[in-house]
Amino acid sequence: MAASPEKLFPGKTFVSTVLDAAEAKVEMSRSITQVYLMRAAMAGILIGIFYLANYTIIAGFVAIDPDLRTVGRLVGAFVFGFALVFIYFTRSELLTSNMMIVTIAMYHHRMRARHASGLLALCLLGNALGGLLIALLVAGSSMIDDTTGELVASSVEHKLDYVTSGASGMLDLFVRAILCNLLINLAMLLVYNGLVKADGVKVLAMNVAVMLFAFLGYEHSVANTVLFVVQGFHGGVAVWPAVANVAIAVVGNFVGGGLLIGWYYAYANDPQRTQRALLREARLVTRGTARSGAATDDARAERVTVDGDELPGA
Repeated sequence: MAASPEKLFPGKTFVSTVLDAAEAKVEMSRSITQVYLMRAAMAGILIGIFYLANYTIIAGFVAIDPDLRTVGRLVGAFVFGFALVFIYFTRSELLTSNMMIVTIAMYHHRMRARHASGLLALCLLGNALGGLLIALLVAGSSMIDDTTGELVASSVEHKLDYVTSGASGMLDLFVRAILCNLLINLAMLLVYNGLVKADGVKVLAMNVAVMLFAFLGYEHSVANTVLFVVQGFHGGVAVWPAVANVAIAVVGNFVGGGLLIGWYYAYANDPQRTQRALLREARLVTRGTARSGAATDDARAERVTVDGDELPGA
């Protein structure tokens, strides 16, 4: 008995949900571009708020005891993990999760490459504008004038070192960016696949994914963009190394979320591709059987004929 398509392709619901989301995003970006930018800006705002909260929490633990820095990083990463939760439930637009969505849409010919790149560029612009707003607000306050500001500056310096240290540092940044968006879109896979119904489980999945990438030091292009803009208004930042950092992180994030999750699961859950492969295999088997049968008939003909005389019973 043949297995049901649902068992052979358990990710079909995930893919169909993502395709619906892709169509909505394309329509919004074309017809109401301003609204799409506003949604993307909100994602940048949320990233900025929660990322600064992460550094503030670390600074608080360091103020108590410098030996508690690791504990502060763990708690800060946990709080930062809710950024993705807020982005999802406010229907904001984040570049890194959209990388998975446009890749699946391109695989299924629902979106052309130029439309996908345009959508991602528009999303990044909106995310950056949201980060800019947070940077302006922070610059007019004393929120990071203490240890928090020192931690931000130290983090920015560390991130720029990936670029200024040469090829090995850039490769390190690239790999960290791949792993970062791999985690984020694994969480979105759980959210979109239709198997997880409870909102609490979705919240946990998104929080754990972001918490892990923050605590392990992986690189997120939007978070880096916001952090560089904040530092630019606070103490200054080297522009070109920062731009290079974001560019490398964007490519790495696309590999991790767009290819390793988006393309991977689109390919693995494409019943039409599998049916075409099975049909080709069946045709090859049929041809092979036909050729084998023809060869058998020729061999029998040779056996029943000797020196031009037909053998009895032939």
